[in-house]
Amino acid sequence: MREYIIYAVLAAFFASLVPIFGKLGLKDVDPTLATAVRAVIMAVFLVGVAFLSGSTNVSEIDGRALLLITLSGLAGALSWLFYFMAIKNGRVPSVIAIDKTSVALAIFLSWLVLGSKMDLKTALGALLIVIGAILVSL
Repeated sequence: MREYIIYAVLAAFFASLVPIFGKLGLKDVDPTLATAVRAVIMAVFLVGVAFLSGSTNVSEIDGRALLLITLSGLAGALSWLFYFMAIKNGRVPSVIAIDKTSVALAIFLSWLVLGSKMDLKTALGALLIVIGAILVSL
């Protein structure tokens, strides 16, 4: 099995725990505060992982890459903030389904921005994700 598939399966597994723990933890907590606490915990954990793996030389990152990583971080922070707001106030299955339409949007954006291949199979798969999200969120 290819290494990226193992990482993707692990990512999906741990991502599936986020809304469950999030919904339980948000009962009497402001979602903005919860998102900030989550971000700090993630930052501390990931800095520890970076140190353990020996990946600590930030000066090796060039300016363009740092800008793009920063933009990715800001997009992720906004995604988490709105996700926790939605989880606090909505049905978890609906929120998860709507959130996962980001997969279809990312497929489209990867074609538009990165020049990724967009064949009929990929387009139909993205469309099915959106249709599935609509069905689950109703």
